[in-house]
Amino acid sequence: MSFSDFVVIHGNWLRVTEVFLLCLLSGCSICWFNTVCFVLCIRNFPVHRTLALSLTVSFNGVSAALYTLAANSIDPSSHELYLLLNSLVPLIVCIAALIPILRQPPVDSLTPDTVNRDSLVFLILNFLAIFTGLYLLLFASTASSMTSARLHFGVTILLLILPMFIPGIVYARAWARRTIHSSFKIEGSSFLLVHDEDLELHKELLSRHNSFAGNGDSYSLLSNNGSMYSNPKEGNSDVRCERIIGQDHLTMLGEEHSAAVLLRRSDFWLYYITYFCGGTIGLVYSNNLGQIAQSLGLSSSTSTIVTLYSSFSFFGRLLSAGPDYIRSKFYFARTGWLSIALIPTPIAFFLLAASDSSLTLYTGTALIGMSSGFIFAAAVSVTSELFGPNSVGVNHNIVITNIPIGSLLYGFLAALVYDTNARSTPGNMTTSDSVVCMGRQCYFWTFVWWGCTSVLGLCSSVLLFLRTKHAYEHFEEHRTSTHAIVS
Repeated sequence: MSFSDFVVIHGNWLRVTEVFLLCLLSGCSICWFNTVCFVLCIRNFPVHRTLALSLTVSFNGVSAALYTLAANSIDPSSHELYLLLNSLVPLIVCIAALIPILRQPPVDSLTPDTVNRDSLVFLILNFLAIFTGLYLLLFASTASSMTSARLHFGVTILLLILPMFIPGIVYARAWARRTIHSSFKIEGSSFLLVHDEDLELHKELLSRHNSFAGNGDSYSLLSNNGSMYSNPKEGNSDVRCERIIGQDHLTMLGEEHSAAVLLRRSDFWLYYITYFCGGTIGLVYSNNLGQIAQSLGLSSSTSTIVTLYSSFSFFGRLLSAGPDYIRSKFYFARTGWLSIALIPTPIAFFLLAASDSSLTLYTGTALIGMSSGFIFAAAVSVTSELFGPNSVGVNHNIVITNIPIGSLLYGFLAALVYDTNARSTPGNMTTSDSVVCMGRQCYFWTFVWWGCTSVLGLCSSVLLFLRTKHAYEHFEEHRTSTHAIVS
């Protein structure tokens, strides 16, 4: 081996090592950052934690479109700029957010006025978030020149900064109402997301003073080894099915689970498979969007497709708060909404396998983005409700271990199918160091396998819903009975 070959080989390995270390550091940072955000939302918004988590994760989903717009407004031809923005912007934002987080006072007991005021704030923030997402999808993604990209980027920054002023405006309005005796009232508004009575019920649930053993149809709570002992009144029909579904299932929401107990629960593994075969597979799809678009001859539309996925993922994350908005008129277990959110994923993958048109790619990308976005946002609330809010930091990190595992397995499958077709199919493009696969066959079997895997996730989510719906029904019955007593 010549000296030049030695330098080239070791230079390539050095670059691979650098990429590996960068991915390792960024992955650790993302996990730490997300955990801190989730814990802060749950601790500071105990009544509105679902809405706070939905907003937090939603803006996380639109970051790809934002970084693309920022790079296009400065230098569209520079790939290094995109990496530089991804390294500097999070650091600056974290330093700016660190001061108010450290100075955050302890959460006192929440009064009904505080609950109502926070409900109004979250309602305004959700409308503003929807407008921001629509703007990025309809206008910012179509910027054709650097000048228009800069204009849209400036408007987007304004929309992202505006939410910081909304709480101050609402507090000022409340102060004016108390001081000037304004006739404007927000109590009793149909837009309120949490009623006053829910506050006491929420405290009662989290302190675990509840017991659903008040009637003969109820179930006992956790035993010492973490299993559930059920004693339902069973009829003569469907007994075997009921035993399969009801064995070792949760009977109340908010019961704290340690990591050891969590790993012994069947509901946890059903939930893990649901996430692994649902949200994670959508994330891997987004990571392969550039290569998918290239294989279909749509390389020039890659930025548009990435923005489309990011925007619809954003809307999916916002939609995860939908059950809380319509709870008073239509109540459904959150695990049931999780099953509904998974339905578009297999449909999208089978559509992508059936057709290679640009319209199919856009439609499938939008469906997968919305479905996976809903799952990402709802998952934190589901983890908190099923396995305890105080343990969510540890438990949810155990749940999302499926993301690196799924990324490895699904990515390896996609690479294997891609490389096989790249070598065996004539007419593919050859670059300096690799062969670029062109055509529908490059990802056909990948889409088929991903679609079948997402069907498995859908089945797992349906089984999880059947096993947990009784706990959600008990919680809702207790909530409505509490309202009836108070009124």
